[in-house]
Amino acid sequence: MTKNNARPPSAHADMSRRSLLAAGAALPLARILGDKALAAEAAAELQMVTLQTPSGRDVSAAWAAPAAGKAPALLLVHEWWGLNDQIKAVAAECARLGYGALAVDLYGGKAAANGDAATAKSLVSSVKDGEASETLAAWIDWLRASSAVKGGVATLGWCFGGGWSLAASLLRPVEATVVYYGRVDRTADELRRLKGPVLGHFAERDPNINHEMVAGFEAAMKEAGKPYEVYWYEADHAFANPTTARYDEADAKLAWSRTLAFLKTTLG
Repeated sequence: MTKNNARPPSAHADMSRRSLLAAGAALPLARILGDKALAAEAAAELQMVTLQTPSGRDVSAAWAAPAAGKAPALLLVHEWWGLNDQIKAVAAECARLGYGALAVDLYGGKAAANGDAATAKSLVSSVKDGEASETLAAWIDWLRASSAVKGGVATLGWCFGGGWSLAASLLRPVEATVVYYGRVDRTADELRRLKGPVLGHFAERDPNINHEMVAGFEAAMKEAGKPYEVYWYEADHAFANPTTARYDEADAKLAWSRTLAFLKTTLG
């Protein structure tokens, strides 16, 4: 079941939104993500949708329809902050580039303000693995059944969502997986369930998602006979988020260009 919870904007608000979006369309993605007003306007273009999982839970996501007709789709999984305007703005950018983009919510409508680590930690701790797995599998099924989706499906996530991007690809076969500095400590037996290749972006100064973990992932992928690409950046965790102090503009731009090239190769 899908619902549209959006309210029609006033004429004045609509004019303002169009003006900001027109300005934003000519800006780099990082400029939009780093500007609260632009990110909010981009996020407002998405449609909130809901579905009921097999266990009877109602879950929600933000949907950005492809710019023209049917297209391959991306399932986006948020950072530990939650499904905020920045993640929705990335989905809007993906739609502008020709993909359908679904930004899922694993926090049940809750989110932490950027920088509020205490709330983010509490939200992460509240996530039940079984429920999150069911949610992601249900949304991949939703994308496969969508009349707007034609072709492959890929998953894409950052930090907390990076680990769940990989987990989602183990739950349902997808054509590609992108992980930004997320947990990848999986066994070869688990990774054999992958259908498509994995692209990983990792940071040299990340104390947790480190070389030891990624080396184990690479060894397991080789054992499983699965293709992958791994890139390291002289940066810290969350280097691709322009709303944090750890943001690295050059590395974020390079990682995004590699992500788009990877999606072009795997999804078209």
